[in-house]
Amino acid sequence: MNFKIPENHVSRFERRAVTELGGSGAPTEWAAGAGLGVLLGLLTLAPLCALGAYRVEGMGDGFRLLTHIPEMLLVSVLEELLIRAVMFRIAEQAWGSRRALVFSTVLFVAAHLPGEISLMGVLVTAAASLAFTAAYQLSRRLWLPMSMHFEWNYLFSAVFSVPVSGHESNGWLRGSLSGAEWLSGAAYGVEASAMALVVWVMAGALLLRRVHSRGGFIPRLQRST
Repeated sequence: MNFKIPENHVSRFERRAVTELGGSGAPTEWAAGAGLGVLLGLLTLAPLCALGAYRVEGMGDGFRLLTHIPEMLLVSVLEELLIRAVMFRIAEQAWGSRRALVFSTVLFVAAHLPGEISLMGVLVTAAASLAFTAAYQLSRRLWLPMSMHFEWNYLFSAVFSVPVSGHESNGWLRGSLSGAEWLSGAAYGVEASAMALVVWVMAGALLLRRVHSRGGFIPRLQRST
């Protein structure tokens, strides 16, 4: 799994080797991220099922499990390339890791604002962004955050027919959300649910703690006067 990006452009303008999408170890990192994405999704959905906020109402077309792959893959790859590999990385070099975390999180949330997003949705999106960035910091590569992002989106859209960031989904299982908006996320989907906020805050905190323990936070460069 070796996704090619224009290395000549990176080498020309940044004068460095392209490592974010290197093939060595990619399958292992993708599998780890995919497993984590599925786990976070199920931890979010299970309480909603138990509380009656999500119900399976029937079976849909199994072919949907395939047709959702290209779109969800495109979204996760492009967003992670732009937010983590470009915006966060360049900001980190200039301002240090902590300021870059804030900057990339604001950008990620802003990218989701054109839809009808609630305050809860903003908070969940911010928490997810922190977790994705921490996943990138752990390896300094994109396979882990891309697969986390992809599996989260794919699980809800292709399997459970839950809206993803306000976009309606028609997946394998015909499911529906109901009840209080703060719990179900309503038309925006579980990404505006308090359950998702708890799950992503915990995931982000654990991943960031691991980054810190490994010395992965880069301090702000002190400019000479």
